Amino acid sequence: MYEKCAEVPVLTSGQFDKIRQLLYQKAGIDIQHGKEQLVSSRLGKKLREHDFRSFDQYYDHVVNDRTGESLISLINALSTNFTYFFREPDHFEFLRSTILPTLKARNRVEVWCAAASTGEEPYTIAISVLEELGWSHPARILSTDISTKTLAEAKKATYPEERFREMPRPLMQKYLLRGHDASHGWYQVKPEVRKLVEFSRLNLIESFSHPQPFPVIFCRNVMIYFDKATQERVVGRLTMALEPGGYLLIGHAESLSGISHSLEYVRPAVYRKPMSARTQVPEGRVKR
Repeated sequence: MYEKCAEVPVLTSGQFDKIRQLLYQKAGIDIQHGKEQLVSSRLGKKLREHDFRSFDQYYDHVVNDRTGESLISLINALSTNFTYFFREPDHFEFLRSTILPTLKARNRVEVWCAAASTGEEPYTIAISVLEELGWSHPARILSTDISTKTLAEAKKATYPEERFREMPRPLMQKYLLRGHDASHGWYQVKPEVRKLVEFSRLNLIESFSHPQPFPVIFCRNVMIYFDKATQERVVGRLTMALEPGGYLLIGHAESLSGISHSLEYVRPAVYRKPMSARTQVPEGRVKR
């Protein structure tokens, strides 16, 4: 015999509002009205997994969990992670043709990928750096994300073939290991690439700092989840983490229009900190 699956309680408007306010306060993610079914479906799995009788009981558990793990689990459940290697490829061409040649004389090239997700973007950055500067030039890609779940996936560096649909075949042969037998159809990024990438958890709406500013920051396809006020705060902090003349690359679906910032427009989804700007580093916890 089979047991009947427990039904998920109805998500009331009041419960939805409490959850969306918590998500906004803690992660800056703005879940709009009309997403009730999505929230009910994704969090309903949490209720079934942990035998919560209601969304109120689950909410109380999250806010009273001093470890913060339940909150991170909620954020993971409601964050959409959709990416692949060489997504929006003109950014990586701009990195190779315009930015990296100006950094060749440095002892080490450092790039910050501020929304690393499951790792496709930082590994693409690393491959672009290797293609332009070679294997012998020291480089480091700091890769951060709010989600511990996606960071764990990123560290594995193993992906199905569909994630490489925009990656040129010669680069796949050069930088990937092909799976066999049970791993057929999967690829793993080579260790030589992976060693350039360092992963760390970071919430962009919280204070953070780096001992030295970066010449280039990728923060793509994450600000679409923020309202204008949060976008402005995040862009301000990213700007402080840029060195004068440094570049900020955002997603093509994003724009800095309508918010106050000090960056110069370069081209679609590419901005630059003025050379005359002073670099200020906000207080925080991220080590470098």
